[in-house]
Amino acid sequence: MFSISVRADFQAAARGLNALEKKQLPFATATALTSLAKLAQAAEKKALPQIFDRPTPFTINSIGVKGARKASLVAIVFVKDIAAAYLAPFEFGGPHKLIGSGRTWLNPKNMALLNQYGNFDKSALKRLAAKPDVFIGSVTFRKSGQTVSGLWQRPQVGQRTWVRGRNRRTYGTKGNTQNVVGGIRTGLRLLVRFGDAQPVRQHLDFGARAEAVVKANVNAEFAKALARAIATAKRK
Repeated sequence: MFSISVRADFQAAARGLNALEKKQLPFATATALTSLAKLAQAAEKKALPQIFDRPTPFTINSIGVKGARKASLVAIVFVKDIAAAYLAPFEFGGPHKLIGSGRTWLNPKNMALLNQYGNFDKSALKRLAAKPDVFIGSVTFRKSGQTVSGLWQRPQVGQRTWVRGRNRRTYGTKGNTQNVVGGIRTGLRLLVRFGDAQPVRQHLDFGARAEAVVKANVNAEFAKALARAIATAKRK
């Protein structure tokens, strides 16, 4: 989990209060801090679709709030543990977080393999690997010496033929059925490339955004909370 604490100094505003208002100050302060934290939470959720392409409901709803109390005048806006693990690099920098038991970055080459949120579903790899014309492994291209690891699809039966070269016969494909991988033409189709996690490009700005929300709304929220607290006290 990573979080920010919402704090504010209301001492200056408290100097001109009467006895009843001062008595309600802790309650009003806790109420104002909680309201500010909820405003920050809403701003963080609203920003996610602007930062990421189709963030999942799980990611959006991972942003939570812990309200302030009279005995603890601090409200907290936080990201729950699972989402925090993969969102942290977007706030603090570094490579994408690899989730799960694997330590391989999966880079799908076909956008049709992505789910409705633009992600490569963890079950998709198993489903693809189970197909008879698909295999997981490393392919080394003799011409370039380059080795590419990933999920590969073999050409369909009848597409691969022997092609007679000028001095030797080579193994090629019929027609325009070849794919280009790393600048090399091949009959194999790379579905998902395996590699190391890449540095993140987007910036979450979680802390800066929340601080801006607090600064813009602190006076108004405290005034509303104090008025509500005083009105409640007078009715008792």
